[in-house]
Amino acid sequence: MTTRTLRRDALAIFRAALAAADPAAAVAHHLERLNLSRYDRTFVVGAGKAGASMAQAAERALGRRITAGLVNVKHATARLRRIELNPSGHPVPDSAGVAGATRIAALAAQAGKNDLVLCLISGGASALMPAPAPPITLEEKQAVTRLLLACGANIHEINCIRKHISQIKGGQLARLAAPATVESLLLSDVIGDSLDVIGSGPTAPDVSTFADVNAIFEKYGIAERVPAAVRKRIAAGMAGAIAETPKPGDPLFRRVRNTVIGSNRLALDDAARRARALGYHTLVLASEIEGETREIARMHAAIARQIAKSGQPVRPPACIITGGETTVTLKGDGLGGRNQEFVLAAAIDIADLPNTVVFSAGTDGTDGPTDAAGAIADGNTLGRAPDARCYLDTSDSYHYFEPLGDLVKTGPTNTNVMDVRLILVGAA
Repeated sequence: MTTRTLRRDALAIFRAALAAADPAAAVAHHLERLNLSRYDRTFVVGAGKAGASMAQAAERALGRRITAGLVNVKHATARLRRIELNPSGHPVPDSAGVAGATRIAALAAQAGKNDLVLCLISGGASALMPAPAPPITLEEKQAVTRLLLACGANIHEINCIRKHISQIKGGQLARLAAPATVESLLLSDVIGDSLDVIGSGPTAPDVSTFADVNAIFEKYGIAERVPAAVRKRIAAGMAGAIAETPKPGDPLFRRVRNTVIGSNRLALDDAARRARALGYHTLVLASEIEGETREIARMHAAIARQIAKSGQPVRPPACIITGGETTVTLKGDGLGGRNQEFVLAAAIDIADLPNTVVFSAGTDGTDGPTDAAGAIADGNTLGRAPDARCYLDTSDSYHYFEPLGDLVKTGPTNTNVMDVRLILVGAA
């Protein structure tokens, strides 16, 4: 089992995870069980990186029953007849996203008691469906997003803030749609599959508060750098001058159902089945790993060394699979993403370890502001390019892997269930 074989198998295992996260199949399966004849009209709204595939599946299933529809997407990969796909900015929201979100809010508000609002939400929806609460501007919301991405805040913290500077997140889209029936299909890209965190929970009760937002600003020491309009709104909310987002138990949620139709754990399970079929002793270690990317990488590298040394926790040929979503604290002005940085940090720690491969990629096909989903490395990577530490110290993992041909590029996958990380250790 050569390093070349291990690299090839890593890609095959990742492709199995992508197939398991196919949003179109999940949407079609769920809609088969709905009794659509009870509704006068059906409106389809939503947002996310998987929005195009989800919308396409919804249109195939519902056809002429769709009265109108609009879904904000990162890439419009299909042309539909009844649901408009609106390309919008991600990870930093843009004016196209605001325009789409405004129209989505109007469609939801148009629905009546005998109507259905089908809401399709996947990873990326928070950025793709921005509706800044006045007087906050798009530019100010963009500034907050950049601050949060750079300081190392996790997705739960970022979405907590997004909900409280938005007109539709944190259950507020459900409030607009009431008293219509709301059926939300969710492709989870967050740790724990929390309904109020996926896409910032536009149709889910929100347990976070304005006080939580203020605590996050203080935690990362960015309160003074946050735009004045945002600080003013949070202060007003804490003082009770602005209504909180709707909470659990609010009567408006009696006709709302949120269903997770795809998740990281389901993708990892299929990846594990593929790894076993390829002959690996396989362990799905965890699907909820979060934390600083470099520290998580060192932990994975330590496991690789332990397998090579003692055959624990599984003997070679071994495949360790983990999922979740780590965070990066930027150290320089380089180019990269959490998956590429994970692989670079791990490559340093597995240097000279024979028959060992480390792989990490985002299931959405995008890793940070790059055209790569992630990267792959082995025990000889530093032998080919020994200056890895310099690139890591400037957060420039993309330019380290690019000349080596070790970037993983899938193009848009039309799904998003967080990241898949692999450690493969071949037999000695």
